[in-house]
Amino acid sequence: MNTDRYTYRLTWSTDDQEHVGLCAEFPSLSWLDASPEAALAGIRRVVADVVAEMGERGEAVPQPYAERQFSGEFRVRIPPEQHRRLVIQAVEQGVSLKRWVSLKLSEG
Repeated sequence: MNTDRYTYRLTWSTDDQEHVGLCAEFPSLSWLDASPEAALAGIRRVVADVVAEMGERGEAVPQPYAERQFSGEFRVRIPPEQHRRLVIQAVEQGVSLKRWVSLKLSEG
């Protein structure tokens, strides 16, 4: 499997005072390094090694998020008072509740 298609991210760890390389498809893996480039290279190597080991053992390897199909729908439960507030905001904006929530989520 081509591990270049996985979702990699870099962040700074104030606790470790180093850059952290992460992979969304493998949330338990990380790599700390002094430079962002080295942190990215490190997490990519770790993921490649883990994927190779999983393949050797016949384990299912996670599909990259970029290649997964998403419906565009999800359900969420919220407290009734929050639901009421969102409906009022949507009405005030002249849009449906679904459209209002979608707009609010896209702001983040």
